[in-house]
Amino acid sequence: MAMVSLANASEIATEQRRSGSTFMAPETRAMQDDDTANPAMLWVLDGEALWKAKGLPSEKSCADCHDDIQAMRGVSAKYPALDAALDKPVDLEQRINLCRSRHQDKGPLPDESRELLALTALIGRQSRGLPIDAGHDPRLASFVTKGRDLFMRRQGQLNLACSNCHDDNWDRQLAGSSITQAHPTGYPIYRLEWQSLGSLKRRLRNCMIGVRAQPYAADSQEMVNLQLYLASRANGLTVETPAVRP
Repeated sequence: MAMVSLANASEIATEQRRSGSTFMAPETRAMQDDDTANPAMLWVLDGEALWKAKGLPSEKSCADCHDDIQAMRGVSAKYPALDAALDKPVDLEQRINLCRSRHQDKGPLPDESRELLALTALIGRQSRGLPIDAGHDPRLASFVTKGRDLFMRRQGQLNLACSNCHDDNWDRQLAGSSITQAHPTGYPIYRLEWQSLGSLKRRLRNCMIGVRAQPYAADSQEMVNLQLYLASRANGLTVETPAVRP
């Protein structure tokens, strides 16, 4: 196992940025790229049913407002995005729950629930193959900066920042696994370690626990800011949702 350096982080040059899928074994990449072999497609199928499902009290479905799911092409590539009413960025899961409360009179779906992951995977899949294009709104600039500060901040009992692994040592291995550049190109992802689909927030919280830090709450502004920074630094990389990872 290669030792992880604690040198000061410097951001990865744009021309060197790579999706996490490029670090995978060919067999795992083939599983991701074949819809008949990608286990995450089971959630996408659930999402298609949920998209059309009506329910009390409003008897309104997602399709009643958005009609064809293909109208969502390009949407997930821009998230997290500004919510004008809240005057702050929200991630795609939060957007789905805001739509439920504002337009369907329904309560929020729980984080990491099959239903929320299914809708997120369905919407995300519509942008597969498009470039990530997040964080350009000038009203988001301060939130991107806050997210970058969190990425660079040392924390936990191990006193490590996200950048110590994903900027300084991305071409090495840790505990036998490749250290990637932390670009969120495929979320929600089916992770072989989890044997399930999971959100970017779940992955970030896992990393925080790994450095023995107190993880941010899933719906905290810190978590949204961190996701926004990661998306903005991945601009131009291709959306792979729903991706498969080791």
